[in-house]
Amino acid sequence: MVAADKNRASGSRDDGAGQTRDGHKLQPALIPSIEFDAVNETMTVSQASVWASKRTGRNVTPSNISYLIKYGRIHGIGKNVSLMVSVADLERYYQSRSGHSEDVYRRRLGDDLNWHLSFEQYKESETTKHVHRLHPYKGKFIPQLVEYFIDSHTDEFKREACFSPGDIILDPFCGSGTTLVQANESGIHAIGIDVSLFNSMISNLKLSNVKLNDLATAAMLVENCIAANINGQKARSFEEDLLAELKTFNTKFFPSPDFRRQVRNGSIDHDHYTTDKDSQFQAIYYRLLEEHDVSSDIDANSETFLDSWYHESVRSEIDSAISFIDGYRDPLLRDILRMILSRTIRSSRATTHYDLATLIRPVTETYYCGKHSKICKPLFSMLNWWKRYSKDTVRRMAQFKRLRTDTFQVCLTGDSREIDIFSHLHGVNSGLASLSRQQKIRGIFSSPPYVGLIDYHDQHAYAYELFGLPRNDSAEIGPMSSGRGRQARDMYVESIASVLVNCQKYMIPDYDAFLVANDRFGLYPRIAELAGMEIKREYKRPVLNRAEGDKGAYSETIFHMRRKD
Repeated sequence: MVAADKNRASGSRDDGAGQTRDGHKLQPALIPSIEFDAVNETMTVSQASVWASKRTGRNVTPSNISYLIKYGRIHGIGKNVSLMVSVADLERYYQSRSGHSEDVYRRRLGDDLNWHLSFEQYKESETTKHVHRLHPYKGKFIPQLVEYFIDSHTDEFKREACFSPGDIILDPFCGSGTTLVQANESGIHAIGIDVSLFNSMISNLKLSNVKLNDLATAAMLVENCIAANINGQKARSFEEDLLAELKTFNTKFFPSPDFRRQVRNGSIDHDHYTTDKDSQFQAIYYRLLEEHDVSSDIDANSETFLDSWYHESVRSEIDSAISFIDGYRDPLLRDILRMILSRTIRSSRATTHYDLATLIRPVTETYYCGKHSKICKPLFSMLNWWKRYSKDTVRRMAQFKRLRTDTFQVCLTGDSREIDIFSHLHGVNSGLASLSRQQKIRGIFSSPPYVGLIDYHDQHAYAYELFGLPRNDSAEIGPMSSGRGRQARDMYVESIASVLVNCQKYMIPDYDAFLVANDRFGLYPRIAELAGMEIKREYKRPVLNRAEGDKGAYSETIFHMRRKD
């Protein structure tokens, strides 16, 4: 029973996405004028970013332009600092994108989409801002969606503000804590509930107020511990030589963006070419393994996740790190280090880059990577990932520290169908327990699990095993393992309704409940009826910000529900 998971300014300040927070485009006066080679009609990458920002009304960075060149969307002229962009090519690209996304989604999903809730103006760095990306989590919604419904603004679609600073919001399917974090930013108290102990841990750690200098020091000590691992040292020496060979090979046979462009125009037979080059490089790979005396074997038949999905050298580094981390006496510091380690080992699994979310089979050799259009390799050391994620964690927690308000948020571990919220809360956060009994919960903002989509404990199997956490898979609502048949849907309806019935005991009589769901089976009218509620309004939104590279057209509905009169 798990799933998804600043303050909206009263003025119109720039949110960094090329638009003000109220959705208006930047004024042209705020964008520098552009000078370019009018004779040859070319621009530098920096000039192109300014041109594109003015063209779209959004903040298009030089990195965005470089990405378009790298992936063959537009043609780059020259190399490195002298790289230029054709004005006509850039215009063709943005002309082809104009209105494309909205038109495609409306054709596939219907004209009743509320495009204002697409949040298409936000870049990924904004939809994963500060602590929201401390740890990967499948099935979470973006913070801007929560912010839209819980802040105090109104517009032509949101005609009333249901929550105010000082209120208490409940998320009975807390997931990774998105609602709790956004409630804190908005000055609203929040209670989360999740059946997964690991999910509760992630949510609470995002909201923790650790001393960042202490965390940075501790992370460096763990880094030194990993670096000292003998097996890891040998593997890193091997990887250094392997990367050098890969760079030479990929530059020659998979030049970017020329290779993608040749595939796109049909001058290269993609399948035949990549199969041949893949085989060609594997001869180099196995030669290096032998020279460095490194094993690429994995026990795919092992009963443990860690032995099945990690190369021997990575497994050795994991053991060293967890042993060191478990020695910390400060429980908060220890748990944050564990969270960083969990994020690190997730990225260190022996899988291809395009199968990170699905884990089809362990990878023991180099392979042609469709995601990156070149030969890629499995991972033999996690040291670099630890360095990256430990620094990123300190940085993101510092960002949130500047935004946080003096309010209560906590995620309880339990089954929302039966948990005694106030009693359970008393043993975890007495201040919030006292406030909740006094004023009760104002409403709900949550995203229940979808029917038959995700097994939530399994997505973090590595963490449960490494940290020895108890699992409660049987209490999940709508797990993938139960399928999407009639019996599974009926059980889902009963379970979600039971959650709502239980939660109403702790809420004010005129509560407001917002549930985010992809109700492809039309179950929520039945759920509302069983729970003694009624659906007051539905907001249908396109989901554009998909995780793990999944870009398929998809929509979800925000059901605004109240107690039935």
